[in-house]
Parts: sequence; C-alpha cells; structure tokens
Amino acid sequence: MIRRLLLSATLAAIAAPLCHAAEYNLAATPTTVAWGYYWAHAKPVLTVHSGDTVHIQTASSCPSPERLEQLGVKAADIPQYDRDIYEQVKDKGPGGHILTGPVAIEEAEPGDVLEVRILKIDLDTNFACNSFGVGRGFLPDDFPYGKNRIIPLDRTKMLGGFAPGIQIPLRPFFGSMGVAPPESAGRYNSAPPWMHAGNMDNKELVAGTTLYIPVHAKGALFEVGDGHAGQGNGEVDITAMETFLSGTFQFIVHKNQHLLWPRAETPTSYISMGFSEDLNEATKMAVRNMIDFLVTEKHLSRDEAYMLTSVAVDVDITQLVDGHVGVHAMCPKAIFVK
Repeated sequence: MIRRLLLSATLAAIAAPLCHAAEYNLAATPTTVAWGYYWAHAKPVLTVHSGDTVHIQTASSCPSPERLEQLGVKAADIPQYDRDIYEQVKDKGPGGHILTGPVAIEEAEPGDVLEVRILKIDLDTNFACNSFGVGRGFLPDDFPYGKNRIIPLDRTKMLGGFAPGIQIPLRPFFGSMGVAPPESAGRYNSAPPWMHAGNMDNKELVAGTTLYIPVHAKGALFEVGDGHAGQGNGEVDITAMETFLSGTFQFIVHKNQHLLWPRAETPTSYISMGFSEDLNEATKMAVRNMIDFLVTEKHLSRDEAYMLTSVAVDVDITQLVDGHVGVHAMCPKAIFVK
C-alpha cells in the first residue's frame, strides 16, 4: 500500500486501494488551463479520487507562438494547443504562467496533506527558451535590456545545445506545482511560491520525487506548468530552459495532518523549503522546517536536529527571482543507517 510518508508518525491515507485506482489524461486546452493564478474558487477541470493517476499536458513559459517563429522556431515544432491557448484564453492574470488544471481530489479538505508522486516527465518539443527582460531577473541594473535565446534539445542524448561547444544535460521538471492557497489570498499570482507550493522552481523535483503540500481548499485544486528542461539553482535571469512538458502524477490524500509548508522527498534526500521576500528569512524557514522534520520523523531532540542540520544537511538557494525567493534544505537519507 502507501509507503511511509515523512510528515508524522501516523499518516492516514484514505486513497481507494491502489489496485483499483483510476487513470486519466488531461490535455492542455483553452478550457483546461488557468493563466496566471492559483485560486480557492477556481472551477475544477477534472475531479479524481485519492490514489488516482493523471497524465497532464502543459504549455510552456516561452514567448507566444508568433514570437517563437520570429526567433527561428519552425512553425511545425510549436504545439497546436499552444496556439489555441494564446488565441482563445481571455481570462488572464495576475501572473503569467499557463498552468493546467485545477484538478480536484475528491477527498481533500483543508487541514489535509496532498501527496503528489511525480511518476514520469516527458519532453514534448525539441527546443527550449531562455530570456530576460528590462527590469527583471536578479541583476536588472547590469542588464537593462531584453534578450531571448532558443536552445535546441536532443531528446535522445538528453542534451541542450546552448552554444557551440556548450552542451547542458537535461533534467526536466515542472517549475510550478501547487494547490489553491487559502481563500483569503484571493486569486493568487502564479509567480511567488508560498504555503500552497506553486512556482517553486526547484530543480530537484524531477521524475521519481514526491511533493507534500498542505491543503487549503476543498479538493486541493492542483495545478501544474512552467516546464523546464533544466535549470541552475538561483534561476538568476528569471527563466530556465523553458519548454513544453507532460507529466504523470499520482495523488494521495492524508487526512488531518496540518502541515504548514511544502516538503519533498527524492530517492536519496528529504527536502524542506522556505519562501519569503527576504533571503535570510527564507533560509531560516527552510532550516526550521528541516529541524521540525528531524524532530517529528527521526525523533531527535531540537538541539540534536539543529546540530545534525549543520553537519549533514545542504542548504541551497532555489531561486532568487520570483517575488518570494526560495531556499531548500536537503538531508541525505544515507546517514540514517537503521
């Protein structure tokens, strides 16, 4: 059944038995995307049950199809659904990310935790985009103009051709995965990550990892998008290798857990996160969340957890450019020998 979660000693998953779980496909269309927001009052485009799996197609954060063609991308390489979305969607903002969803998980209620297993991620095109604009990125005064670059993707070798002699290994992940924030947040801008997860831009969340998100609204209302073929920690010019991805996700609801901030788990590490307008505060949050995890899950004293975090946990900048900067702490599983 469901493997032990890293949240509390007695997580109660209420999934239908996984052997009876259903599978769904959700395409990116003008009627299945939320352009620029997470919202507790958004109408679900698909409703599933805990334990179900959904294959989700997403648009990218590249420029418009017309602009892509101007930059040299072949018209045939741009997905038709991207053209349809740009032509037909009028309800946009306050952010700029085109997210597929929301997907409602029937059993999810505020106070629960949504476990999102990222089972598979597929690259859907042979190119990625990177760009920066006037007044954007981490160094806007140093680069007071805009620039775009198209990066060819070799999906067989899993390499991105940044420039002659520069090949970047591809490690696709979704920059934005989240649920509706609390109702009081209103129609929440898709850019700043927060307690609902959202635009985390965490390059560790590749296929095979699991995300744990506190639920704030009935059904959780999961959305996903902002596909990246790869990214450096920091994402300093404000974009990664932006591209079109599809992902396969399994959703499992855990009742009455009252987790405050998202956590994640890779095959080799436990991850805590912090988000704030201030980098120092985001770092404190990530460290405190890791200490809380070690106390709750590994039964250490707070003193021991603080000391272990200092000697064994890596604290990294996630991104510096999303309004709320992100920091994540990674604790290696291998140190726990019994």
